[in-house]
Amino acid sequence: MNYRLRLFGRQGWVSMARSLGWGLVSSAIAAMPATAADRITTFFGPLQFSLSVESLELYATQGKITDELAFYTKRASPQQLAQLRSLLQQRVPVNPILISQLTYAPLGEAILQQLGTIVQTEVGQNGFYALRAAFLLAAADPTGLTVVNVLRHYPTRSVRLDLEPGFALAKEFANSAKERDRAIAAVQKTAIAEASAHSTVNFAQQPDLKQPGLFRWQRQTFQLTDQARTVPVDLYRPERNAEDKTPIPVVVLLHGAASDRNTFAYVAVHLASHGFAVAVPESPGNSSQRFQQFLAGRAALPDIAELVQQPLDVKRLLDELQRRSRTDSTLQTLNLQQVGVMGHSQGGYAALTLAGAPLNVAQLRQDCQTGRSFNVALLVQCQALTLPPIAESLQDSRIKAVLAISPVTSSLLGRAGLSQLQVPVMLVSSSDDTVTPAVSEQIRPFTWLTTPDRYLALITHGTHFSPLGGVPNDPGALNIPSSLTGPNPAIARAYVDALSLAFFQTHIAQQPTYRPYLSAAYANYLSQKPLPLSLVQSGQGLEALDRRPDGQ
Repeated sequence: MNYRLRLFGRQGWVSMARSLGWGLVSSAIAAMPATAADRITTFFGPLQFSLSVESLELYATQGKITDELAFYTKRASPQQLAQLRSLLQQRVPVNPILISQLTYAPLGEAILQQLGTIVQTEVGQNGFYALRAAFLLAAADPTGLTVVNVLRHYPTRSVRLDLEPGFALAKEFANSAKERDRAIAAVQKTAIAEASAHSTVNFAQQPDLKQPGLFRWQRQTFQLTDQARTVPVDLYRPERNAEDKTPIPVVVLLHGAASDRNTFAYVAVHLASHGFAVAVPESPGNSSQRFQQFLAGRAALPDIAELVQQPLDVKRLLDELQRRSRTDSTLQTLNLQQVGVMGHSQGGYAALTLAGAPLNVAQLRQDCQTGRSFNVALLVQCQALTLPPIAESLQDSRIKAVLAISPVTSSLLGRAGLSQLQVPVMLVSSSDDTVTPAVSEQIRPFTWLTTPDRYLALITHGTHFSPLGGVPNDPGALNIPSSLTGPNPAIARAYVDALSLAFFQTHIAQQPTYRPYLSAAYANYLSQKPLPLSLVQSGQGLEALDRRPDGQ
């Protein structure tokens, strides 16, 4: 997911204005009420405070603090006042079509419903519909989507802010931050202890796993076709002498949502240069192309059914490679009975299901009934409750090792699912991941693993997007700003290259000389600022992070 999200240049905007999507949005905007909020009324229990939208607008546009605004800002520092004005002036460069697509999508609706418990209508009702209308109208306003414009277009005479759920949310965020800090400290402490106990190897004198291997490679592209579903596949195959009949180890790479088969091409090339055959399928229902079409109003929401289809694609892919190997001499030496799978985000979840972790519907239903939550990872997982019963097992016995980067696991799989895994598993986590948070989705789930060969790698200060690569100038990619990719993502990619090579050489290629690299000592050797790396194998010291009841 190189993620180049283009929010419509001039030509794109003109073409979309002519489209059916723009016509529908225009009709919806025209039908919205003309009432606009002129006051913000804040409630906290019996206490009530009020402020005019005009006061905020004057401060945003002219820096003027009216008498009523001064009542609230008299204890604020100059820095805090500057931050407030910057927030009020911030213009988000989106158009109404994008806002419409996002706020009418199930996930967007779920987030607005939660936000509406805080930002309410003047009579105290959930502000869901009012917020949607205000965002749409503000995005269509010539001055753009700003906080003041959202308030100006809020379709009731006042905006009611209920601070009790707001403070509860703030407390939830604060507790999550403290829990994350404790978890990171626990992982780092355990890694230091493990490194001290197993630091006999001088890695400076060993081969550098970040460097390319000696094999030349070729890329072959073909398509899997099954009824109405077509899946493009890139196969990276090392070149060997025709006389060499030793089995070639195989790895399948799975991208996450809004990504494509170019996202981890750098890993495919790296592994192929070290003698692996690497198959990279692209999921049509959640690819970057599908997301671009969705955000442009030309396609429906990316399909939640990809939670099932993506692992099934891998099973069909391995069957197809097996079939082709009977007649294609270049594929005859592929070892398709001992396959590794690596995936990111949703692809990481798919990899874990292929290895034997079933969907935990009971856990998912329980977690999704807990009420108010701004946990995006949980809201995404809750969409799986709309899936019909799965007709066939997602597990494939040919999968012998799994490396999952930032996977969603906590409710989709839970303890009951992850504890069933019997193959080697490596979870890679990033401490500043706000999409699949490290504690709930990787660190705590690591303690649920019972397989003897388990590894947890933690990239401190990394984000959900830090390990993502992509092909330069890829027209199908979506852009992620540097503020989301985090500092120096090239370091994270180097970690992924080295760890994936060590993991698959050890557990798929059956090369025991690589096992020392799967250690806290090697992670410490690799580690560099600003993205320190830690690796643990033992859950000792992490058990206190597990708050789930037994059996869930």
